[in-house]
Amino acid sequence: MLSNLKNIIKVPDLRNKVAFTVLVIMIYEVGANIVCPFIDINKVQALEAQAKQAGILSYLNLFSGGGLLRMAVFGLGIMPYITSSIIIQLLSTVIPKLEEWRDQGALGQKKTTQATRYLTIGLAVLQSSGLVYVFHTGASGLLGGTTQIDLVKNFTLYKAVFIVLTLTAGTAFVMWLGELITQRGIGNGMSLLIFSNVVAGIPAGGGAVWAVGGKVKFFTILALSVFLVISVVFMEQGQRRIPVTFAKRVVGRRMYGGTSTYIPLKVNQSGVIPIIFANSLLYIPILLANILPWAVFRTFVQAHIQPTSLLYVGLYGALIFAFTFFYVHVAFDPHQQADVIRKQGGYIPGIRPGPPTERYLTRILNRITFPGGLYLAVVAVLPSLLMALWNLRAYPFYGTTLLIAVGVSLETMKQIDSQLMMRNYEGFLK
Repeated sequence: MLSNLKNIIKVPDLRNKVAFTVLVIMIYEVGANIVCPFIDINKVQALEAQAKQAGILSYLNLFSGGGLLRMAVFGLGIMPYITSSIIIQLLSTVIPKLEEWRDQGALGQKKTTQATRYLTIGLAVLQSSGLVYVFHTGASGLLGGTTQIDLVKNFTLYKAVFIVLTLTAGTAFVMWLGELITQRGIGNGMSLLIFSNVVAGIPAGGGAVWAVGGKVKFFTILALSVFLVISVVFMEQGQRRIPVTFAKRVVGRRMYGGTSTYIPLKVNQSGVIPIIFANSLLYIPILLANILPWAVFRTFVQAHIQPTSLLYVGLYGALIFAFTFFYVHVAFDPHQQADVIRKQGGYIPGIRPGPPTERYLTRILNRITFPGGLYLAVVAVLPSLLMALWNLRAYPFYGTTLLIAVGVSLETMKQIDSQLMMRNYEGFLK
């Protein structure tokens, strides 16, 4: 390990990229701890204590490194960009213009990225406006408790607009920081910012489990974590390689094609997107319980739609499994992939081009998505199930944290490895 770190230092280009990435992450962490103007700092700690009871903001706070509950300048974090990217990706299958951009290559990708940025700003305005209302009125269902907390001192329209603009500008700056890492640093910028957020909360979450559950429960969850990390590493590396052969063709005096390659289909093709979908859907009843005046519905939600409820854990796992199939078939369209292979003069050995190739890809995709969805559901649910049995509310999203931390670490190490191998240095992954 030490020799591999020395190899990174030896390569000036790689060393500068790693240093630049670390610098940008440090800037982001500073912004996540600067509180917005007009916020009552004395009440922030009370808000954080309420959110530990598993309200909706405790989940959103996971992706902001704690900045959301502090109403920091970077409080919204990268969530508006994630939501925007998912929306654009899903709409690409139903809106002809977005589908046209998707098929245009680099030029279409540039237009799609620009649309994602504009949608991110719009979502940031909506989310920040909603949060200002929540933090002013103290909507207890969103915060996870019953005490009303008003973070905005002497609330006025001017102060609300100023806080909304501050949070929106912070989101735009965070989006720019993520793109800077992708362009000039190492790894995917947005993923690394999420990684820094969730990893920053692990020590505090572990300390809360120790304080509430004691040593035995803490070390039991720690042993389970080691097992889950090994499982995540094993599953994230797994893939099905579908061979593709391109026929030879003569253009002028030159011969093209005649090569063989493969399509790598990962077992976990969807990443943590199904987990984000499942959490978002399960919080809709909590939102409705704060709006609808039905006492029976509100009592049911408060009793059962909580991370310490077995009903919640069961629904959580089922939704993750279902959303895995949904997202994989949206992100990897067998019809489009078969059409691209046909247009490029390629074919899968033993499979005719066109509809037979599409059916073959669909069958293979379903076969590898089943264990992939099951794996995602088990990793996300096991810690929650254990905490539900022990009635621990301290760290309800631990499985999601592990998936993000290990997945992003592996992807970043792969990029570092490729950079080292280009210069004949031995990498981390052997």
